[in-house]
Amino acid sequence: MNDLHATVVGAGLAGCEAAMQLANRGVQVTLYEMKPHKMTPAHTSTDFGELVCSNSLKAKRVEAAGGLLKAEMQLFDSLCVKTAYACEVPAGGALAVNRHEFSAAMTRAIQEHPNITVVEKEITEIPDGVCVIATGPLTSDAFAQELQQKIVGSPLHFYDAAAPIVTADSIDMNSAFAASRYERGGEDDYLNCPMNKEEYEAFYEQLITAQRAQLHAFEKDPKVYEGCMPIEIMARRGADTIRFGPLKPVGLRDPRTGHRPWANLQLRKENKEGTCYNLVGFQTNLTFPEQKRVFGMIPALKNAEYVRYGVMHRNTFLDSPRLLNQDFSLKENPDLFFAGQMTGVEGYMESAASGILAGVNAYRRLTGQASLALPETTMMGALSRHIGNQNTADFQPMGASFGLLPPLPELIRDKKERYGALARRSLETLQSVLQYENLFVSDK
Repeated sequence: MNDLHATVVGAGLAGCEAAMQLANRGVQVTLYEMKPHKMTPAHTSTDFGELVCSNSLKAKRVEAAGGLLKAEMQLFDSLCVKTAYACEVPAGGALAVNRHEFSAAMTRAIQEHPNITVVEKEITEIPDGVCVIATGPLTSDAFAQELQQKIVGSPLHFYDAAAPIVTADSIDMNSAFAASRYERGGEDDYLNCPMNKEEYEAFYEQLITAQRAQLHAFEKDPKVYEGCMPIEIMARRGADTIRFGPLKPVGLRDPRTGHRPWANLQLRKENKEGTCYNLVGFQTNLTFPEQKRVFGMIPALKNAEYVRYGVMHRNTFLDSPRLLNQDFSLKENPDLFFAGQMTGVEGYMESAASGILAGVNAYRRLTGQASLALPETTMMGALSRHIGNQNTADFQPMGASFGLLPPLPELIRDKKERYGALARRSLETLQSVLQYENLFVSDK
């Protein structure tokens, strides 16, 4: 038996990726997951890699930051990207999945790998040896206290929210129409719920005054992360804020009027059958009755039946620039790696990508090799530099963005062409690095 051994704590997207990267390189991995014995407030399934909020993994095209990130991850034989395409549901230009099929497939892949041993147990102490901690944004209280005691400085807290899901047959199709924004993807990938000016203004007034769910005493005045901000909090910034955000009508034309709506809510399929739809961008902390009342003011949702109401829950992330190196290892203990949202990457695929790099670098630590530092011209390299940037003040989570990449030597004014050139540079650079480092997993 191979005498290389590593521990991974947490079987979310990042933990599964880290475990797979190690196991595919011959390391015996012990993967600890506290489900099903202990569940978090946001989880409903006992499967691994559960998608708690949206079922969308962002854009597929490499000219979009999310698409480029997934293309880079595929060069590492990413388990999450491979599984996502196998469980894909129509979503225009985005990669969306049937979340239940996705998590079930992730679980099978991990459980069936001969080099991975799954232990269903809550970890309350940091394991010895080379270890990847990927306990996610809802790290258990006991383990969070362990991290706080053993690692200098307290973890930070912010709040995350999930959007509601409604049944397809309860949507009023006399008030809705099927179309993808800018005609990208299939015409029925999204259902659109338009509002005219009068309808929107009435909805807006009720939204900003609606009753929110009560928080516990220690949760007063929460620090809300911008990327998952509840729609009612965003709306309080101004009457047009959500019209230029989740309710933006651009790229759409209402076939009943022939004009662009004043405001428009998009609904995205939750499964291939199209029996359930997610309210895109409608993360919320309104009480359940208020969600039904206020969202029911949108004409297409006046009789909506909710499969799941929106919820809000506490998340945790580290002050990574101060605590972590760019290879996701702890500065004070290079045997200890962190991955996922707790490092301050924002988004499903960003979390999974950090798991890939933590897993690769944990393997290199085991074998006495130098850490893999990807160039900042790659999206994965840029994200890891954001995590390990000692000059970052008021550290906040960050998702994939072309703004993280250094500019091209030549000026390209057209944004699509510029993003395409940045993507080509990134992929060519990453391919060269992986070939030089002999890191193509497919060549194992």
